[in-house]
This record gives sequence, C-alpha cells and structure tokens, in this order.
Amino acid sequence: MAKLEVYLPVGKTQLRCGYTTGTCAAAAAAGAARLLLTGESLPALAVDTPAGIQVEAELLDYAAGPGWASCAVRKDGGDDPDVTDGTLICARVERRSTPGVSIDGGVGVGRVTRPGLDQPVGAAAINSTPRRMILTQVEQAAEAAGYTGGLAVTISVPEGEKLAGHTFNPRLGIVGGISILGTGGIVRPMSEAALIDSLYLEQDMAKAAGVEDLLITPGNYGDAFARETLGLDLSNRCTCSNYLGAAIDHAAGLGFRSLLVVGHLGKLIKVAAGGMNTHSRVSDGRRETLTAHAALAGGDAVLLRALFDSPTTDAGLALLTEANLLEPVMNSVAAALEEQLRHRAGPELEIGAVFFSNQYGILGKTAGAEALLALHQNGRPAPADT
Repeated sequence: MAKLEVYLPVGKTQLRCGYTTGTCAAAAAAGAARLLLTGESLPALAVDTPAGIQVEAELLDYAAGPGWASCAVRKDGGDDPDVTDGTLICARVERRSTPGVSIDGGVGVGRVTRPGLDQPVGAAAINSTPRRMILTQVEQAAEAAGYTGGLAVTISVPEGEKLAGHTFNPRLGIVGGISILGTGGIVRPMSEAALIDSLYLEQDMAKAAGVEDLLITPGNYGDAFARETLGLDLSNRCTCSNYLGAAIDHAAGLGFRSLLVVGHLGKLIKVAAGGMNTHSRVSDGRRETLTAHAALAGGDAVLLRALFDSPTTDAGLALLTEANLLEPVMNSVAAALEEQLRHRAGPELEIGAVFFSNQYGILGKTAGAEALLALHQNGRPAPADT
C-alpha cells in the first residue's frame, strides 16, 4: 500500500493517517476482480473510503487460474501502527453461477462463534462497513467490464491466526484469525498525550467562541447517534475519545455552564463503574458492571452467569430483554453513571448523559439529561427512551 499522505493535527504534532484492514480488503478485491474480468493487473487503484478520503492502493502478489484471480494489499497503520501493520490482506475472486456477489473469509480471518457481534454466529469476522466497501468495489469492476454474472470474494490474511492472539478476538469468541474492520476506512493516529492536548484545544476554542453548553461524544458512533437519532446540532460538540475524565476536568476548569455526554453503552458503562479512561487496556469492566446491575435488579444466577459470559454489551442486552429486566437494569446503570459524572464534574458544572446501542436505540438518560438535550436540539424533539 502506498503511503497515505494525509496528516491530522493531534495536539502540537502532525500524525500521518493509515488504512484500515477493511480498506485493504476492498482494494485487493477490486484488483482481483479487474484481473479476473479484464485480464488487467493494475499496479495500483483508487478506493473511496467512508471518511471521504480517496486513497491509492498498491496491488501486490497477483495470481490467476481458470475462473479465479487474486491479489493482495499490505496494511499501513500510519503513525498509529497496531498488530496488523505491514500484514498482507489478500482477496480471491471467482466466477460463480449464482447471481450477485458473496463475501466470505478464508485463512487467517476469524469466525464468529458467539452472538452479539457485528456479524452473526458462523459468519466471517468481516464487519458491515468493510463488507459494503468490498461489495462496491467488486460491483464497480464488474460493471466496468460489462460482466453480469455472479462473483464470490474470499478475504484471507496469511498471518491472521498468529496475529489474533495479540487482539481481543479470542475473548470475543472470534476464532481462527483477525477481524476485518474499519468504520471510516482510515486509521486515525492515537497518541494519548497528543489526543488529550487536542481535546483541550477543542474546548479552549469553543470557550473562546462563547460556547457555554458543551456536547461531548467519544467519537464516530456517538456523533452519528447524536445527529441522526437524537437530532442534535453538533456545532458545540467536542470529541473526547477514551478520555472522558480529562474532558470533564478541563470543561469544569474553563467554566462551561453544562456538559452533555452522548455515548454507546459499551463506553459509558465503564464510566458508571468509575472508569474515566475507557480504553480497554485501562478499564474494561463491562461484563462485571452489567452483571452487578442485573443482580441489583433481581436477576437470577442463570442470567447472571450468562451476562458474565457475554462477549459484548449488545449480547448482554439481548439476555436482559429476554428476562424482562432491560429497563430496570438500564435505570440502575443510569443512576450509577449520574453519580460518577456529578462527582467528577463538581458542583459548578451541570452534567448529564444519554447512552445507547445501535441495535436497541436509547437505553437510558441521567437525571437532567432531557433539559441538556433541549439546549442542543436541531429542530426536533429527542425520542423517548426505549
């Protein structure tokens, strides 16, 4: 993969962005489809990412045979390399008699074995956004070649099974390899000190512009939910990443009047347990916290054991729904979250939170969150809790 010359100001430094495994898989699939359908083995091609940035992918390791072709792309993590940096992401595309495009994982791509993840049990751990990117790229290649038949795409990662041991996949019940991920297609560099500096700078600028009531989201999921579901105006929004505690401290020090937090349950349940840095390497008591609140709401031992064994909060929510305990448990979480937020914010900063899941929508609000929501409303009322 050619280097992506896109840089982000993070604090006082400029850090280079990289590519997600999903972008690599989409580029490799496009290259393999072009070779299969036209005989062309392009040295590189352009891929549009959901982040709105077009990247040029270098295509490697071409191969072909009767009815199939393959190529690979090397992962580039930019200035935030992870365990997959430098890994080959491979795609094989085959003609098939069934119409449409199928997408599956091969060697080194994990399989989902437990419910509650982005893909169903038994499916390859290729998340929804990468699947859409792969599908788009292959369909565009077929259209350009005038091909109307079916195609089967298989994504593989030769080193994937070895690398998976350095990820959270085994804990999540994803076996046999890594996941193909990336909601934006671009890896944004993560330097803790620089990110906190950037967070402070965002708040400083908002205060200088006369903002009194601040909206805080951890990142893309919170932004999308605040805008699309809650109908909030994001003009006064700052992103805190994993550093909610630092964001609250700085906002209180700057004298903001109020702070509204909108975040996924998977993040904010950690805060409800007192974890103000929500990075999984620092605090990850999601299952323990959810299980404790279910016990407080009267859950039996069978339910508590199942919750404790849940790979994700969404999987836990499904269990709570079956047990008719979703509402009381979420109310208990909301009360604990309010206590932690108010303690951190102090008496001068009004603070509230809304937490959600993409599957279940709004799960809970702290006391006073409704009034803060109204301050950021974009012309339509917020939906009621589900």
